[in-house]
Amino acid sequence: MKRSEINRALKELEQMCETYHCYLPPFCHFSPDDWKQAGAEYDEVRDCMLGWDITDFGMGDFDRLGFSLITIRNGSRVHPEKYPKVYAEKLLYLKEKQRAANHFHWYKTEDIVNRGGGNVLIRVYNSLPDEGIDYENDVHIHKDGRHFTVPAGTQIRLTPGESIWITRKMYHDFAVEPGTGPVLLGEVSQCNDDNSDNRFEPPVGRFPEIQEDEAPYRLLCNEYP
Repeated sequence: MKRSEINRALKELEQMCETYHCYLPPFCHFSPDDWKQAGAEYDEVRDCMLGWDITDFGMGDFDRLGFSLITIRNGSRVHPEKYPKVYAEKLLYLKEKQRAANHFHWYKTEDIVNRGGGNVLIRVYNSLPDEGIDYENDVHIHKDGRHFTVPAGTQIRLTPGESIWITRKMYHDFAVEPGTGPVLLGEVSQCNDDNSDNRFEPPVGRFPEIQEDEAPYRLLCNEYP
């Protein structure tokens, strides 16, 4: 991705948070120069990869395959003695025509919550013993206290205020329902590790390669000095 694309995506997510009164912690407002001055008191932000996260899944087509995130809180499965939180919280932003890549998590379970804007469509599949996609069997869904089953590949619609529980090894992708406008999502989950807890099908990357065509507006969660 070009740095200019990342900067634009960051500002759009900031504006969406402001629109829906999702106030961000102070470190989300740090400039690159602020991070040069930040000492060891901010190691939790660095080590747990808190903060801004923009991805095009390495495919170079952010407006179609990609989305924007902020990790607000997280623990560490690598260093649980230092960061013992067992939970994480994120905000996610998708524009119309964007989608997130199909994937599951080995470790974490998560609730995806529509915090405001349009409707999000979350497509669900079970996984097979060899970790491939199960295109045949029904999927058990937990949606705001309601338990039901749907055919494999069903898109679950979440309107503002609705949520779904994504269980371990449940394949899922998500996109904005056409015509409903951009969506601000919340994610409440077990401890998050984007370096080792995503299985994408088909395989894609997680963090973008960046072309530096302008100065960074904010640093991403894997860029802190």
